[in-house]
Amino acid sequence: MKLRLFPQENAGLELLSSMAQQLVIGVRTMSRILGAPPEDYDALAEELHQAEGTSTEMHFALLTSMRTSFINPLPREDLYAISRLLGEAMEKLDGAAELIALYRLSKLSRRASEQLEVITRQAELTAEAMRQLTDLDELEDYWIEIVRLSKRAERTHRIWCSELMHDHKPLVYARHRDVAEQLIDATKDIRKVATHVGAIIVKES
Repeated sequence: MKLRLFPQENAGLELLSSMAQQLVIGVRTMSRILGAPPEDYDALAEELHQAEGTSTEMHFALLTSMRTSFINPLPREDLYAISRLLGEAMEKLDGAAELIALYRLSKLSRRASEQLEVITRQAELTAEAMRQLTDLDELEDYWIEIVRLSKRAERTHRIWCSELMHDHKPLVYARHRDVAEQLIDATKDIRKVATHVGAIIVKES
């Protein structure tokens, strides 16, 4: 028998799903930034900033939903933790976009694209997982795959930083390193979402 919590629709789960989809939108905007000329950076960074603002509004809506709902399909602390981590991942993407625009970084390493490829896959898997939170048996593979992707991201980050140190003077290195740190932190936040989902699976099994 599949493990289920509550079969009914719930505003909290719908908001988590919407936040995860917002993360997918943010990643797509970041992809456009990496391929854009510097004169388009400001507009695209603002677009991502607006998406991050929408994610924050959804987080606050979730808090309101938890306070006003008598029964939640997941413990309140789990709903809150997942929502917070999704929001933090969006903040990191927003920060990376803002730094690219502020620094006018027109020649980002191909490692940035490699890292964004990982984040894209993480975000898509997470958006799918958030739609399946009422059927935890389906989420174990999600947890495992996100961990695998995170390890790949960590390795890419180490190589990227090493190449930056070798190829650039200190000021340019620092600017590119700032962007690299924002992107790796986004992967870490998404991994924390998956880890929390894994903890729920263990707790409810």
